Amino acid sequence: MADSDSATDDDRTTIRAGREFEREYRLDSKEAGEFLIALGEQLRDDDELTLVDDEWELPFAFGEPIDVEIDFDGVGDQELEIEVEIPGRSDESAPDVR
Repeated sequence: MADSDSATDDDRTTIRAGREFEREYRLDSKEAGEFLIALGEQLRDDDELTLVDDEWELPFAFGEPIDVEIDFDGVGDQELEIEVEIPGRSDESAPDVR
């Protein structure tokens, strides 16, 4: 019998194209590092990734290039922000040349 606290694939909402979705997480450094390593491995090894939470899943076929922005604020309470923008893969193909 399945644990009632764990979600099954059928219980999750699948986030698809045509919808806006945003979640923010506050993680300790170990958990954030593990997330970034797993994300990096998917970017390195595949051309699709799926982000999964207890309530939702977001499958995403990504394209190139991936933008990485580094922003350091060294005044007052120092802060380092690293932003990664992963474009969706285009299903378009070039027109014929005749």
